[in-house]
Amino acid sequence: MKRPKLKKASKRISCAKRFKIQKRVRDHNRKLKKEAKKKGISRRPKKDVGVPNSAPFKEEVLREAEHRKQELEALKQQNKVTKQQDKAAKRKKDKEAASEPAAKKAKKGEKVKEAKAAVAKQKSAKSFRCGELNKVIEASDVILEVLDARDPLGCRCPQLEETVLKHDGKKILLFIMNKIDLVPKENLEKWLSSLEAECPTFVFKASTQLQDRTVLQKKQRLNVLDHSRAATCFGGDSLLQTLSDIANTKDDEKMLKVGVVGFPNVGKSSVINSLKDIRACHAGVQRGLTRCMQEVHITKKVKMIDSPGIVAAPGNPGDVMALRSLEVEENEKSALEAVNTLLKQCDPQHVMLQYNVPNYRNSLEFLTTFAQKRGFLQKGGIPNTELAATTFLNDWTGAKLSYHCRVPERQDLPSYLSDGIVNDLRSGLDMTKVKKGNEDVIKRVRFPNLASSISFNSKGPTIGVLNVGTTETRKKTSVTTEVEDIDTISNSEKPEAETPVATSVTQIQESTKKRKGTPAKKRVKFVPINTDLTSMQQSNTDDAYDFCTDFV
Repeated sequence: MKRPKLKKASKRISCAKRFKIQKRVRDHNRKLKKEAKKKGISRRPKKDVGVPNSAPFKEEVLREAEHRKQELEALKQQNKVTKQQDKAAKRKKDKEAASEPAAKKAKKGEKVKEAKAAVAKQKSAKSFRCGELNKVIEASDVILEVLDARDPLGCRCPQLEETVLKHDGKKILLFIMNKIDLVPKENLEKWLSSLEAECPTFVFKASTQLQDRTVLQKKQRLNVLDHSRAATCFGGDSLLQTLSDIANTKDDEKMLKVGVVGFPNVGKSSVINSLKDIRACHAGVQRGLTRCMQEVHITKKVKMIDSPGIVAAPGNPGDVMALRSLEVEENEKSALEAVNTLLKQCDPQHVMLQYNVPNYRNSLEFLTTFAQKRGFLQKGGIPNTELAATTFLNDWTGAKLSYHCRVPERQDLPSYLSDGIVNDLRSGLDMTKVKKGNEDVIKRVRFPNLASSISFNSKGPTIGVLNVGTTETRKKTSVTTEVEDIDTISNSEKPEAETPVATSVTQIQESTKKRKGTPAKKRVKFVPINTDLTSMQQSNTDDAYDFCTDFV
């Protein structure tokens, strides 16, 4: 019987029952022995008598028997080996049969990865980005050039503006000054007045906390409201009103296509997301996220087209390339070099106050202190300067750091702009509404102080590339013309006539002869001074006091 708290039933039985079982077992075995005796069956195996000594050819018989025994053992061993080989072959076949679909899947996965990598590389190529940008310019009726309010002149691309204004189909060009909350108010007003003299300009502050449609639906169910200032967008109402007015003036029933262009990370996708009030385009701190054109329906009559960033020409200065190009993201330039070029264009005192860092001699010293301040440490407590450099760059290109540039005192119109073109750009717009909307936005936005903003030296408009192939051909032609000029100079038949190259060579030789005749300037050698007093005492043994002698 199974007990209630025990897992297994007990095997203990009473003594009477156990003895009874043993007795029955003995009787059964006795019965089996009797039956076997009657049949003549014995359990003991019969002993092999072997070959008697009296038998003839006993040795030969024994030898044959031994030989036969060895053959049987060898055959048995061979059968055993063949069985093992058959089992191993069968196992191998089963494994191959099982691994065939996995190998096929792995091969397919590798092919898909290679195809995706090839597509990503193609999309990240400069020629692809230029092609997508040209598609956006061709497809759109209105071009919005997004400018970073911290450096509006550096975000302008003269090549883009010239192609838009000189296009066959009449296209309207508008400026949007984004990230106005990172610039002092006086600086913003000066830049607005200078830009309005060339093209209609809108001040804008994009929303940075927009979410996907599914997240918004969940928040609406929970009735969660976001009252943070980062979630609010400023300047969107006046911009939408002007775009809708332009769409109404058109006689066609087609939608107004608005192309949003600009250099990387000036806020093109954020502007579209703020006007749509949903995260329709992929936006983030990392530069170069938008790789191809994307259409977004804002209203029934307005459609906006997002575009990749303008490709900056390699002839621009180093600080311009650090902010406007994708050299760091494409591993063409290190983040440390970019930070070094940026810090040269900034006031060190402003950087020290902004990042709460002591005085620094070079960029490496600044990055080490910055990494220690932020806790960017590697194994052994070594400061991670590369991570510090990337975060510093993200602060400058993202919507976090406050810096500003001076407005030029005298600024003439560019060669591709004239008073007639400026009047044509303003003719289709109600400029009083635009100015009033900008004033309302400036009143509502909270601006930083001039003392808390870093002053930055701008290098003027950034040279952009709209067709990569044309620049490459220009470089090749310039190189070939230089080589041809050198060949003609070397193969000239008149050695008496002096060429400009020969005169320059003679001038260089004369300068070198003069340098050889003049004595070289003596360099001052700095001799290290030993500050160890004990070593000085040991070296000056004559002046040391000797305690062994008695001075009377």
